[in-house]
Amino acid sequence: MLSERERVFMEYWEANKEKERKTFRQLLIGIPVGLLFAVPVLVALFSGRFWYKRAEAEANSETSPVVIIVAILLIAGFVAIFYKKHQWDMKEQQFQEIKAREEARKARES
Repeated sequence: MLSERERVFMEYWEANKEKERKTFRQLLIGIPVGLLFAVPVLVALFSGRFWYKRAEAEANSETSPVVIIVAILLIAGFVAIFYKKHQWDMKEQQFQEIKAREEARKARES
């Protein structure tokens, strides 16, 4: 017998599985998590300028701001999509396990 929580999850996942699988949706919803990884990279990159003058000189001479912005956006996008795909896989696995358990219970009863 399924618990109330499992039944609600099964109904939700059957209705929203395909919508949550779309990459663009995963990117939009996962952006906050992606930024949690990208912002510390920016902080680490720019904080060296305050305590190490040679790092500032190197950064100013060889680093293009466009490259830094593109790298940060790529990091944020990758982490966002990867995080949401992992969440989708975990929910799908949970759905399959509950479904298999319910089918096994029905087979035993008949």
